[in-house]
Amino acid sequence: MSFGLPWGLLALGALVPLVAAYFLRRRQKPVVVSALFLWRTPRPRAEGGPRWERFTREASLLLEALAVLAAALYLADVRWGESARRRHLVLVVDGSLSMSARTPDGGTVLEHVRTEAAKRVEAERATQVTVLASGVSPRVIAGPEADASRALGALESFAARGPDHDVTPTLLWAQELAGPGKRVHFFTDAPPSEDTLVPPAVRWTALGRSEGNVALVSAQRRDEGGQATVTLRVARFGPGPSEVEARVRAAPGPGAREGTERIERITLPEEGAATVRLTFREAGDVEVSLPDDALPEDGHVRLAPSPVIPVAVGLTEGLSPASRQALERFLAVSPDVARGPAITGAPVLSVGPANAETRVTLGAEGPLRTFVGPFFTEKGSALMDDVQLAGVRWTAGANPPGRPLVTAGEAVLVSEEEGGRLHLNVDLARSNLQRTTAWPVLLGNVVREARRLREGFPRHQLNLGEALPVVTEAGGRYALNGPSGRKPVFGAGALSLPAPMSPGRYVLERDGTDVDSVEVLALDARESDLRGRGSADVAAKETGGDAAGSGAQERARWPLVVLLAALLADFYVTRKA
Repeated sequence: MSFGLPWGLLALGALVPLVAAYFLRRRQKPVVVSALFLWRTPRPRAEGGPRWERFTREASLLLEALAVLAAALYLADVRWGESARRRHLVLVVDGSLSMSARTPDGGTVLEHVRTEAAKRVEAERATQVTVLASGVSPRVIAGPEADASRALGALESFAARGPDHDVTPTLLWAQELAGPGKRVHFFTDAPPSEDTLVPPAVRWTALGRSEGNVALVSAQRRDEGGQATVTLRVARFGPGPSEVEARVRAAPGPGAREGTERIERITLPEEGAATVRLTFREAGDVEVSLPDDALPEDGHVRLAPSPVIPVAVGLTEGLSPASRQALERFLAVSPDVARGPAITGAPVLSVGPANAETRVTLGAEGPLRTFVGPFFTEKGSALMDDVQLAGVRWTAGANPPGRPLVTAGEAVLVSEEEGGRLHLNVDLARSNLQRTTAWPVLLGNVVREARRLREGFPRHQLNLGEALPVVTEAGGRYALNGPSGRKPVFGAGALSLPAPMSPGRYVLERDGTDVDSVEVLALDARESDLRGRGSADVAAKETGGDAAGSGAQERARWPLVVLLAALLADFYVTRKA
């Protein structure tokens, strides 16, 4: 047995005057009568004053005492069995990176949330607690309905490092877990905006503070020819220094004996971001750090080597001498391709004649026709970016299959099939395409698109909140291994996975073997902007019968039944007397 409101037991104090009224008799005034035989129970001696004596209406006293007891139990919210032991409370914690911001007392917003959450659990006398973390993909920190001590322990080990996100889906999920008419406690660092949809059962508690902040909003690294190029973008949000020192340290790479360390002074504009580009020779990991401020996490990054892997290109037999010569000339000067011994395994980009089963076909079959324009290109095609065909003489044959990318009248000069196979319908022996700027630009676009379709990650540094692009091959069993665990990857070809929930290194595995890796940096400009943070406590708009709180349950009705029965029985007993 337990009591939801122990103060209700004070109603038992009504038993004292009730019992006293039955034992205590008042002083009787003298009454003059002519004879005593007219009285039913004559008493020759009158009482002289107040005194205690045994009474004869025990049944009435017991019934009235029972009524007082029933009323006290109802006011105290008495509970039996399972309802006496179980009190469920649902807590939601904002999983955004800004929850790691420092407060004036030296702690973080998340530390204050932990303290406040413990107070709520104690105030609600909760025995089972469910703790959720909001994010791009909401997750359970503790529960559902975990022991209160274990739930608070799990919250102690929770780290908020997620990107900016919409919290409404998490709050709706929490409301379902709490049940009808039960409150949900949400802890964050900013008051709700006007366009935020807050469920009526949610109590919104903000414990943040509006502060200025200087942050890295982007960091990229590219390694090529033994040289690492690091590009940084630094922004200032709100009041703060107009100039900041960035400490950049490059660890020694495979070909270097010692690292490099330098300090860059960066002038920050009032709006926008300042861009800095640094280069290092034979560098290993590059660490960049800004002076600690309100949010230290967005001022430190580590950039691992990100070499540009050349695209393997293979030329098959059957190409015309003019086509092979034009291709060899481009491959000899392009830094993004590799041929011969540099190629391991099957080539990523294979080029062959018009009738070959290759990734790219080059040549013309059937009746040949020469076109000097006008040429029409498919808008939005990445393969035709910056390809200028003015002044080109193009000799083509029969129309190839696929979606037309370049046409001249009814002739299809370039087409692409659904699987990505590209057809260049051109006879270079009778054309001047290979002697114009359009030729290297077109082949460069082809190589770029081939790189995007190579197994692994097209990009090796991503910010928080960015979708994770990845390319897989058919027939393999892939998995993504990261800070949040190992998850399978389904599908083949160019995929876009949901944004990772936390920063760190993510490794793509195929059949248990590491294929490629990507670094998700703890950078998010929306989270670094602390100007909109603040404190607030918005009460829930109660819609159910739980007005006492999220952990409260409906009062037991049986004490009211006992109270009513006792009063009716007492009325019956006293009426007969």
